[in-house]
Amino acid sequence: MGVVITTLVENGRGEHLGLTCEHGLSFLIEKDGQSFLFDTGKSDTFLNNAKQLNLDPFRAQTIILSHGHYDHSGGVPHFLKSPFRRKEVELVVHPHFFRAKYSTDGARTEFLGNGFTRAEVEASKGRIRFAAPGVDEIAPGVYVISDFDKTHPEEQANPRFVFEEAGQLVHDTFADELMVAVETDKGLVLILGCAHPGIMNMIDTVKARLHKTIYAVVGGTHLVEADDRRMTSTVSYLKGLECAAIGVSHCTGPKAMAALEKADGRFFHNRTGSSLRIG
Repeated sequence: MGVVITTLVENGRGEHLGLTCEHGLSFLIEKDGQSFLFDTGKSDTFLNNAKQLNLDPFRAQTIILSHGHYDHSGGVPHFLKSPFRRKEVELVVHPHFFRAKYSTDGARTEFLGNGFTRAEVEASKGRIRFAAPGVDEIAPGVYVISDFDKTHPEEQANPRFVFEEAGQLVHDTFADELMVAVETDKGLVLILGCAHPGIMNMIDTVKARLHKTIYAVVGGTHLVEADDRRMTSTVSYLKGLECAAIGVSHCTGPKAMAALEKADGRFFHNRTGSSLRIG
């Protein structure tokens, strides 16, 4: 049951200096002869990097999008319009994915949402599939998890994040967030986009619903905005997590990255071009 998970783009540059990094995140998941994309960064950089890595992202018939922020979904139009695209593609998203998302700071509001609509996806011969609530096994051993249990009260979304509803701006608790769990011979690999609902909440949800051993965790943790209480509890939680590797990325932030790497040798910066190979 060979599985390879490659980070096509992330904020940080890896050892391959021919790759381009950007504020965003994208993974190519290869399992049992099938390919899946989880997030697409903010531009076509993930496609260009895949070429440099001798990988073919267009083998993927499914793109899973973690949530409706531009730095995770911005590459979708580039994929759909590419002349190298060979197949009809399915976008797996939460039903709330197309909400208009913003950040606020006093009187200032800035759009942070998707740069495309459902109609534009369908006009490009893409299909929208709303993930089934809770756990959706989209392929054998590939699970999309949503609607996370809130077991850690310190994990709260920053109040600056909002979405538009009926003409009003409402606090965004990221009900649209998805994560992916991939089954391997050594256990589950959990893949996170930004973990806005909280990485502890999300991992606890996977444990409660799948009842499987966790081998590794990779992706964004959104600890970049965490206060001291949340930072301390998250580092302690991850240090006590039974798994072989934890590769943090993107919205983790330098302070949390340093704290995690200092806490345990299992932690590493999952950078642009990094791969996790199992089996």
